[in-house]
Amino acid sequence: MATTKTTTASKTKTATKSTASAKKTPAKKDAAKNLNDLFEDSLKDIYWAEKALVKALPKMIKNATNEKLKAAIEKHLAETENQVTRLEDCFKAIGKKAQAKKCDAMQGILDEGDSVIQETEAGTVRDAGIIAASQKVEHYEIATYGTLAAYAKILQESEALKILLQTLEEEKKCDELLTQLADTNLNSKAAKEK
Repeated sequence: MATTKTTTASKTKTATKSTASAKKTPAKKDAAKNLNDLFEDSLKDIYWAEKALVKALPKMIKNATNEKLKAAIEKHLAETENQVTRLEDCFKAIGKKAQAKKCDAMQGILDEGDSVIQETEAGTVRDAGIIAASQKVEHYEIATYGTLAAYAKILQESEALKILLQTLEEEKKCDELLTQLADTNLNSKAAKEK
């Protein structure tokens, strides 16, 4: 018992010391001051992300070999183009001009997707990698649209909420489709390649 108490106390001291040595990050001059600001800033972020995705998806289509995967990405490209328009409608709904702000998270995910293409041989293994990269995009989008919908609900932005929920559902369906493609023997074929 005494050893457990000592160990717990030691861990607590270490955690407290780490927290004490960490510094608060000062906010930028244009930092969000309230939930409305954070909501608008997050919309700018995902607007940039969706526009970047419109440019990135054709490369994935070109490098995929599985016809069902190509068709799924082509379908999602069309949806993404509509989502960009929907985000513009969302900005209008909250009385703001549509404006993009670079999304570092999406840039990183897209860069990783490029790396997957470069680091895999064309064929089933690359297709499996493209699915994995695509699902990372989808999971980021699902998290973002879910958060934006929660903000819109709290801010009583009902029109924006409706738009965001529509896109959230599309992102979830795309993720499910990618999982089905991977599970319906694409990953198994990739495992057999030498």
